[in-house]
This record gives sequence, C-alpha cells and structure tokens, in this order.
Amino acid sequence: MAPRKYSKEPRSAPRLAVGLHYALPRRTNARIVPNSSFESDVTVLRDKMVAQRIDGEERRRLVFAYYITGHGFGHATRVVDVVRHLIAADHVVHVVTAAPEFVFTTEIQSPNLHIRKVLLDCGAVQADALTVDRLASLQKYNETAVVPRTAILATEVEWLKSIKAELVISDVVPVACRAAADAGIRSVCVTNFSWDFIYAEYVMAAGNHHRSIVWQIAEDYSHCEFLLRLPGYCPMPAFRDVIDLPLVVRRLHKSREEVRKELGVGKDVKLVIFNFGGQPAGWTLKQEWLPVGWLCLVCGASDKQELPPNFIKLAKDAYTPDLIAASDCMLGKIGYGTVSEALAYKLPFVFVRRDYFNEEPFLRNMLEFYQGGVEMIRRDLLTGHWKPYLERALTLSPCYDGGINGGEVAAQILQDTAIGRSHLSHKMSGSRRLSDAIVLGYQLQRVPGRDISIPDWYTHAENELGLRTALPLTKVDEDVNSAELYIENFEILHGELHGLSDTVTFLRSLSGLDSGAHSVINNEKRQLRERIAAAALFNWEEDIFVARAPGRLDVMGGIADYSGSLVLQ
Repeated sequence: MAPRKYSKEPRSAPRLAVGLHYALPRRTNARIVPNSSFESDVTVLRDKMVAQRIDGEERRRLVFAYYITGHGFGHATRVVDVVRHLIAADHVVHVVTAAPEFVFTTEIQSPNLHIRKVLLDCGAVQADALTVDRLASLQKYNETAVVPRTAILATEVEWLKSIKAELVISDVVPVACRAAADAGIRSVCVTNFSWDFIYAEYVMAAGNHHRSIVWQIAEDYSHCEFLLRLPGYCPMPAFRDVIDLPLVVRRLHKSREEVRKELGVGKDVKLVIFNFGGQPAGWTLKQEWLPVGWLCLVCGASDKQELPPNFIKLAKDAYTPDLIAASDCMLGKIGYGTVSEALAYKLPFVFVRRDYFNEEPFLRNMLEFYQGGVEMIRRDLLTGHWKPYLERALTLSPCYDGGINGGEVAAQILQDTAIGRSHLSHKMSGSRRLSDAIVLGYQLQRVPGRDISIPDWYTHAENELGLRTALPLTKVDEDVNSAELYIENFEILHGELHGLSDTVTFLRSLSGLDSGAHSVINNEKRQLRERIAAAALFNWEEDIFVARAPGRLDVMGGIADYSGSLVLQ
C-alpha cells in the first residue's frame, strides 16, 4: 500500500512512524480537543426549561443547615468562607458545631447566622500534637455517634423540620446525611476526606470488631446527593457523584505591612508562624532554636506557657490568614487548613509528619507538587534543630496558581442545588469511584507503618493540572472522513486509522509526551511525574516507529494476549 502522508512538516524533519506507521517530528503542537457531551446539552436544555421558576426561587431566602465535624479547627475555618457567601446572598445558615463561636463571628456578623453547639462525631483522638490514638478514636466515635445513634437521628430530624431546612450540608459529619434523608431533605458533603477512609486503617490495627463503624459511616454518606471535593482529596468511594472545587480559604483582612506594623516587626525581620494546634507535653520552646534575626509567632499556646523573647504568643482568636500572609514561612503539621492557606498565600511550609492520620499523604503530595514544602524530621523539631529547615524554606518559590475562590463556587452550587438546578455530569462517576476504591484498597494492604505512595494518575489529574484522570478513548467511526483522522505532524507509512480509536488515542498521548518533555525543560508547565518519566524513554531527535501488534505479543520472553496498541499505553 502506498504511504499516506498527513504531515505538514518537510520530509527532512524528524518524525514518529507507526506501522500501521505514523510519524511525529521532534516538536509538536498536537492537542486533543474534547468533544462536547450529550449530558451537558441535556442539562442546558433542562435549565432553560425551568429558568423562569429558578429565577423566582433565586430571589427567595433559603435555609441551610451546615454540620461541622468535631475534629480540630480546620473544618470550621473552611466552612466560614462558604457560609459567608451564602449569607451574603441573603440566605439563612444554621451551623451545627462544637467549635468556638469566635471562629464564625470574627468573620460574619449577621442575624442570618445561627450557631448550635452540638457534637455529633469526634474525628481522630490525638495522643499529642503529632500522634493519633487509633483505638481511642474508634472507641470515642462509638460512644459519641454509635451508641446514641437512634436518639441523635430523632433529635436531628425534628430540628431540621423545625427550622424548615431546604438543604443539609456536611463537613463531614456522617449522621447528618442520614438525618437529612429521614427528614426528606437533600444533603451535600463538602470535604477533602471522609471518616470511613480515615477509620478504615484504624480498624485494621484495632480489630475487626470495629468494622461496623466504617460500614455505617459509608452507608450514611451514601444518602447525600453528591460531594463537593476539595483539592488534596483522599479516596471517597462512598459518594455517588463528585464536583471538584478550587481551594476554599479565608480571605485576607489586612496587608502584610499592616500586620507587621501592628506586631512591631520590621521589614528585615524573618517571621515564622508556628502552627501545631497543641504541643507535645512537657515541651519547652527555647530562644536558641531560631536563627539570628528571626521571630516566631506561636498559635495555640496555653495561657500559662512562658515563651522566650524571640517567640510571640498569639491570642486564641487571632485571625491566622493575615498572620500567615505576613510571615516568611510556616512551621507546623499538615492539615487542610494549613496547607490550603500556605498554598493560597504562597508561603513556604516546613512540616512534620503525623502518625496515623491518613489525610496527610494526599495533602503533602499537593504541597510538594506546588513546590511549597520542606519536611522536618520529628527529632529535629523536638530538639530545636530548626535553622537549616527555615533557611531552606526561604529558597522555595511556591507556585500554586489555581483558584482560591472555592467558598464562592461552593455557595453558588449549594444555592442552585437547594432550588433544583443540577451541576452534575455523571460521565466520570464510575471511573472516579473505581479509582478511589483502587487507592483505598492499596492503602489498606500496604505494610503497616509504611507511608502510602500515591499514584500520579490519581492526584493532580483533574483539579490541579486541568487533565482527566485517564485519557478517554477517541471514538472513531468507520465512515469518518480521512481528513478528520488527521493528527498534526504524523505520517501514516502503512495501514489505516479507521476503526482504531485506541491507536488514535495512543498517538495523541505520545504527541503530548513530546511537547510536555520540552515544556518541562523550558519551565512552561508542570507535568505529572510519570509523564515526565515516560517522555525520557524516547529520543525525540530521531524518528520513532510505532507498530500496532496483531494481537499476540512476546513480552519479556513470555507470550501474552493483548489488544493491539493498548499494550503500548
């Protein structure tokens, strides 16, 4: 068969050949343009049909019930930004929390904000600032949410009906979803992790007699409509559908200069904010732990704790986003609140790992991906060997460039959901849940004490890099015109592309590897580590020949069955 040429490049240009045979020059601008989906067209049509009703609904004041987990301040602080936008839209929000009221009232002063002090879960019980007690966590949850479950459900259903709630939001209290379902009210979760994921490993260590806790939590979550998933997310297969959000962070009130002036700190002084949410028992901070010319802002210090002159004790209700933005780096433990605000305000983060908190590897992965993290070993934290880590942090240039308006986006989606407008696609629901289940299973089967290694195909694929978790197979019709099968800079030396959707997808993926390899060199764009590694396998200066196998391939000396070029992916 005569060669069929699709390349616009001169014949002298290096090319990639596939046989079937296709050719790609050393540099390519090939891009995959996703097809518009039928589902989105249907959604647009449906929205138009109900536009008149929705316009009227949007002008009506809505009532939201927002449940917040009892674990730490991080959940409460991120809820603040979502609630702020809901109240700014003139809606009423009832917050159910065990967190101090100042967390909300510092940022929101409105008669539409109602705070109800109730504890419906307990999160992870910490033995100290860096260690989670797994057995105690399960026992505490059993006492808090399992034993009194019947009474909790009856109370919450009655309360939700009494306030005439139109949507229940949970971050990420399991029983709230079940209570909403029993009350006939829809619910939505907003989080980067769920407690079934966190507790699953605790059950592996504490004994299978606690397994029913995890099953009950997952069943509770399954009652919610969908999950608004925050960056740095963990596997959460219990949720049927997912919408990804930008970072949810609290806004700044003051400039860096204003904060430093109020603290009496000059421009040349280096500031580190110490954010651990509690310190190891019997631990004393010492003056010599800081390099010369540094000051440390201490969050969460007890009233009785005495500090050296180069350490500044912050008030318990201090507004930490302003202090973070005014600092030169942060020293603390990883949690969503600390990581999100460090990334949002481009603050280098010196972190110390915690034991047995399964959210951490996913947040750490995101922090390191955006070049914002320096890991300090625990021994150096406790013995005051801080200087090299702080100096290393100053050399970093955190590069998070994603959205930080997650609170605003979440509020709009929640408002739309309350009045019946859908934001869901469903296209990726099955593959997303499968990915979650695979990573969750891998985590539970790893050697005890060994840190989880997170696959690059799982994280950064959709939210952070704007890529899909997997490249979709391109549908190729048998009757499609040859011109429509053109892949820029490729040359078919033998065979046909018709009906070979897997080959088309593979070639486009390979084209992307080439352009990605060169963009990394030029620092134009961050790439997945596995894509960088794959690009390094090829010599892009030479012609590369790719052949589609007939179906059986000799792999590493053994015979195996594969389907065409899928083996090459």
